[in-house]
Amino acid sequence: MALYVQKFGGTSVGSLDRIQNVAKRVGKTRAQGHDVIVVVSAMSGETDRLLGLGKNLSQRPAEREMDVLVASGEQVSAALTCIALNEMGIKAISLLGHQARIETDNVFTKARITRVDDQRVRKALADGFVVVVAGFQGMDSEGNITTLGRGGSDTSAVAIAAATKADVCEIYTDVEGVFTADPNVCPSARKVDRICYEEMLELAALGAKVLQIRSVELAMKYAVPIHVRSTFSDAEGTMVTGEDEALESVVVAGVTSDKKAAKVTVRNVPDQPGVCAGIFEPLAEANVTVDMIIQNVATDGSTDLTFTVSRDDLQRMRDLADGLVKKVGASEVTIDDDVVKVSIVGLGMRSHAGVAAKMFRLLADEGINIEAISTSEIKTSCLIRAKYAELAVRVLHDGFGLGLAR
Repeated sequence: MALYVQKFGGTSVGSLDRIQNVAKRVGKTRAQGHDVIVVVSAMSGETDRLLGLGKNLSQRPAEREMDVLVASGEQVSAALTCIALNEMGIKAISLLGHQARIETDNVFTKARITRVDDQRVRKALADGFVVVVAGFQGMDSEGNITTLGRGGSDTSAVAIAAATKADVCEIYTDVEGVFTADPNVCPSARKVDRICYEEMLELAALGAKVLQIRSVELAMKYAVPIHVRSTFSDAEGTMVTGEDEALESVVVAGVTSDKKAAKVTVRNVPDQPGVCAGIFEPLAEANVTVDMIIQNVATDGSTDLTFTVSRDDLQRMRDLADGLVKKVGASEVTIDDDVVKVSIVGLGMRSHAGVAAKMFRLLADEGINIEAISTSEIKTSCLIRAKYAELAVRVLHDGFGLGLAR
């Protein structure tokens, strides 16, 4: 007997018929003699609807209350899934985040899990129940409801799998696995059978929507094997695991684009020690995540500092802009959200020279100008105009031969 954690996303539980389909899939695993913990997202569109209700009442609603509001979406899904399972004769019990003892910090709207106390979940499993946990949510040290950010149910599932030492964490979604690029953008994209944690982490951070980045971080830290697969097909999906020699032989594993990036430029910054700290410390305190950072060569004692943030953090960024200008003696802060970050990722980039140069040439040949560049051992990212996003993905995907069978 094995322990399965099965997470179902919003499209998987998007209607009563689909919830019944989820119940049948869970029942099939249960019938094979396995214990099952189910983690569910809100029904598709429900989180946006709830967010809209709050924002219709206030342009800046209290984040604590927004967490209370949007967490109700997963509560509905968990209860309905249990009702469907019980109707099939399968004992099931739903647990909300605080009932499953998913403990988090107190950063509302994008809290981080600090601990999972799995005693109640384990007792329910021992009593013969399928345990259905409301994803995306937890509880801080003061008992407040918190949410984990978009895609947070993935993180809930992996955290529970790690705490319970589950044999596998299955992430069910509306695609059949991890692809070399978004199939909706790149028709030649193909599904990969296996991908390592490091590559998946980079792809998730760079805009791939298959898994939330923190879920991959947790899986890598606790060696939780993830199986990404389709709710609507019995086909094998993609295993996300540790690296091996076969994975390292692939130079570029995938191409992705992040359409939620925004470029921020702090102009005429004094070129002196402590200025960068003076800019980025307030951003860190406001939980604004910064990615690419470029500082121009100083002239006449001043320089421009450019970096990227998520569009989800733009309001926080705007709130801080005037204070930053005064604090560091800059002339202004400009924000440009008409950009996209396109990236290539692959373990093989560690040991192959010329990969970045090839990427730059492929983009140049299409007349696509690069506004900023960032690199790591296994990825290269370029900031370009948003209108070129899909063209760039297709050009890079085909240019690196990712559509070819391996």
